[in-house]
Amino acid sequence: MNAGTGETSPLMAALALYSGEREDAAARARKQLGVNELDAKALAYVGAHPGVRPSELAGHLGVTSAGITTMVERLVRRGILRREADEADRRVSHIHLAVDLEKEPWSQLAHFQNTFRDIIEQIDPKVEEDFAAFMRHATLAAKEQASRVDRVAVTGSSAA
Repeated sequence: MNAGTGETSPLMAALALYSGEREDAAARARKQLGVNELDAKALAYVGAHPGVRPSELAGHLGVTSAGITTMVERLVRRGILRREADEADRRVSHIHLAVDLEKEPWSQLAHFQNTFRDIIEQIDPKVEEDFAAFMRHATLAAKEQASRVDRVAVTGSSAA
């Protein structure tokens, strides 16, 4: 048994360690940058989807339009995001990053992930491919099982 995680499986212990350390690294970066977890998710999404509309960002994050308006306004005031009016419809705005997530201090949000990716690139491609296939299979099987439990909890019946 792994004393740190309580897991008896070495693989489960390693996955728990990775997950915990990744979250700890992200929390330290968010704290240093003065953003919360939802802000960080918004920044990542806007970085991947420049010019996103507030309604799309709200849908992605699962928050209300009022919540997005408040968040975007706060991040615009801090100089982290910028808003641009749509040229065809001035009532519509598009959200862009005003910071470069690739540069310090913002790169800290992805530093752990990027370091881990660099290490993975050093392993044998076949080993990586096999492990990735296993992880996809195990993750999807666990997700399906969890959704069955969720359906039973909602419907009160195991038939779904």
